[in-house]
Amino acid sequence: MSGYSFYERAFRAFNQYPSLSKLLVVFTVSGGGVAAYSGAQPSGGAVCADSSSVRGICEKKKKVVVLGTGWAGVSFLKTLNNPSYDVHVVSPHNYFAFTPLLPSVTCGNVEARSIVEPIRSITKKKNVDVQFREAVCFKIDAGNKKVYCRSSQDTNLGGKEEFGIDYDYLIVAMGAKSNTFNTPGVEENAHFLKGVEDALKIRQSVIDCFERASLPSVSEEEKKRILHFVVVGGGPTGVEFAAELHDFVIEDLSNLYPAVKDNAKITLLEAGDHILNMFDKRITTFAEEKFQRDGINVKTGSMVIKVADKEISTKVRGSGQVENLPYGMVVWSAGIGPRPEVVDFMKQIGQTNRRALATDEWLRVEGCDDIYALGDCATINQRRVMEDIALIFSKADKNKSGTLNIKDFQEVVDDICERYPQVELYLKKKQMKNIVDLLKDSKDQSVEVDIETFKSALSEVDSQMKNLPATAQVAAQQGAYLANCFNRMEECEKYPEGPLRFRTVGRHRFRPFSYKHLGQFAPLGGEQAAAQLPGDWVSIGHSTQWLWYSVYASKLVSWRTRVLVVSDWGRRFIFGRDSSRI
Repeated sequence: MSGYSFYERAFRAFNQYPSLSKLLVVFTVSGGGVAAYSGAQPSGGAVCADSSSVRGICEKKKKVVVLGTGWAGVSFLKTLNNPSYDVHVVSPHNYFAFTPLLPSVTCGNVEARSIVEPIRSITKKKNVDVQFREAVCFKIDAGNKKVYCRSSQDTNLGGKEEFGIDYDYLIVAMGAKSNTFNTPGVEENAHFLKGVEDALKIRQSVIDCFERASLPSVSEEEKKRILHFVVVGGGPTGVEFAAELHDFVIEDLSNLYPAVKDNAKITLLEAGDHILNMFDKRITTFAEEKFQRDGINVKTGSMVIKVADKEISTKVRGSGQVENLPYGMVVWSAGIGPRPEVVDFMKQIGQTNRRALATDEWLRVEGCDDIYALGDCATINQRRVMEDIALIFSKADKNKSGTLNIKDFQEVVDDICERYPQVELYLKKKQMKNIVDLLKDSKDQSVEVDIETFKSALSEVDSQMKNLPATAQVAAQQGAYLANCFNRMEECEKYPEGPLRFRTVGRHRFRPFSYKHLGQFAPLGGEQAAAQLPGDWVSIGHSTQWLWYSVYASKLVSWRTRVLVVSDWGRRFIFGRDSSRI
């Protein structure tokens, strides 16, 4: 082995195993002298001080800044394993919260600490340099490739420290905020259910309502108002919270507050025709019937127009009749909207009048080469088939005859389905086994079609394009996808994207993001749940609730949180829910 090869291997060893950085390596050189090398690395993210040393092995690390520690951001951090990046994470929360269990926290089914995991605990075992800053990003400067942040901690002078971070790649995973639709009084009088702090406030408010109603000076009419709980929004969050609250009142609080238990009432308001309208109709019907049996008042077609401090006003769709409902607590779960920082960034890059950041199929923000957006703050701007129809046809028509036979077309089938997911959705809707069925029912390989027939066959495909739902499942898959792109970015040139075979010469380097729906649950209370799983499989009942327990336990981010959540469930079965105000 030559001395130079030995140097090279030594450098590689220090780069691959950062734990050796504190050691001093001493070895003999061919001339009889002694050389020493310290593995300590500079804080700026460079692997070594001299970027030209040892055949360019030591190069400055690319700095990746991740904004947010929700599902998308944490999924990216957990999947990223390429040590050639210097990762900086900025978030107002130093933990990851398992948000699907937030409704359980509101009613004492699960403790708040059981569903959170510190970010530093998640990243400490990674073979990647990760630095965390508990701060709020208030400005993104795409032109200078810098983000400006404000610390969550007060300084000695009483203010909050502001600082900037340069980046080579920026990943925006800041999530979204609750959308009030500019309804008067919502911000001031309603509770939201987006984070752990929200869940804890709701839990305290529920107990406060029962305690106030138990005071001897409160009239019967006032007791009814105080114990009227209104939930706005018939989506999964609103329905699950209403179900959890009903079980909490019936199974626990009614025994602790027997004098006022008959005054408790739950109303679920939904502007649409049905609750859970994103689920199968069988689930929607079962949920509405079950809530009716349980005494939960479901009002569909009711649009909230104002929320006062003691009264909520709704307008009945169709008749326009206005109804005023006295209440003790309102929980608002009627949708999401972009955060102010994201709105400012969208204006900066010319994406005005949008509900979220528009990205391409590789999750890169349109108009920004080095910025990616994931999760609830972004939406994929899927390319339409008809935009590329002539190019697709010309690439498939190798002999330039102006017509395609089935054999020619089959050679680009995989690329078309991969590049345009709406094609596969359309085939499923039409119950077609193969995209070739769009052209001809005949199996004759000699049948040929011209470009007009080709256009006619694909003309309805783009109608199947749909925005991905703002769910934890989508965000987690996007984070894992982008991390895998970054893991392989060095071997596949600069950007995690590439052209398809029928668009330019050569295969694509990375496939576009493709969401795989794994199913969704809707807990309905009374140890019953509904599930809609792939393959149009619908399951409803007690057995589905146990499936919900097992799936959610397996999806928790660590073994610590799994043990804590399962123990909380066991405690609730034995001792009931905790009704203390703390």
